[in-house]
Formats: sequence, C-alpha cells, structure tokens
Amino acid sequence: MTDTPNEAQGAPNGADPKSSTPKVVWDDSAMNMSYANVVNVTSTREEVTLFFGTNQTWNARESEFKVKLHDRIIVSPFAAKRLLTLLSAVVGEYEKRYGKLDIADPREGRPGGQ
Repeated sequence: MTDTPNEAQGAPNGADPKSSTPKVVWDDSAMNMSYANVVNVTSTREEVTLFFGTNQTWNARESEFKVKLHDRIIVSPFAAKRLLTLLSAVVGEYEKRYGKLDIADPREGRPGGQ
C-alpha cells in the first residue's frame, strides 16, 4: 500500500502539510435537535453548565413562569469562552442584517425577553 504525500508527512487526509491547522470534518450522523426559548447558565471553577428549556407559560403577566428543561450542556471555561466569541460574532452579524435585538424583561410587556 502506497502512502499519499499527506499521510507520509503525518498530516491528516486532505490537510495541507504546510498548514498547522487540520481540516475539521463534521459528522452529524448521530446529531439530535432540540428547540429552546429559555437558557440559563451556572458555573464552577472547572465547568460551565448551560440549561436549555421551553417556556410553558402562555400568559406573560403570571407571577410564575414554568420552564421545562430538556438539555444540559457542560463545557470547560475555555470552551465557554470560545462559545462566547462565536455567539457574539453571529449575533453581531444578525443585528447588522436585521436590526438591534431588544432583550427587555418579558414581564414589562416588551418583546424579546426570553
């Protein structure tokens, strides 16, 4: 069996042997999908935990909101910072295209508060 130039030089298949950045191949064959309109975050020194859920309360004027939590994602603080950078860029591009997002408190009767 003959090695390709990339394999012979130790680079992953399809990667440029002169580049130190490997090619990322996204495998979505086992991916699940969820919808969330509520998110909360907690953290410790070692991890950041993101909670995703769906608001089950129809009337925004109620004194109590019921949120059904369905996903918990735990990441390192480093991964959380990378996520912050990525989300900031995506939301910035969204606001350039469609206008500034208002995330006012939903109890004040203004849009966007979740």
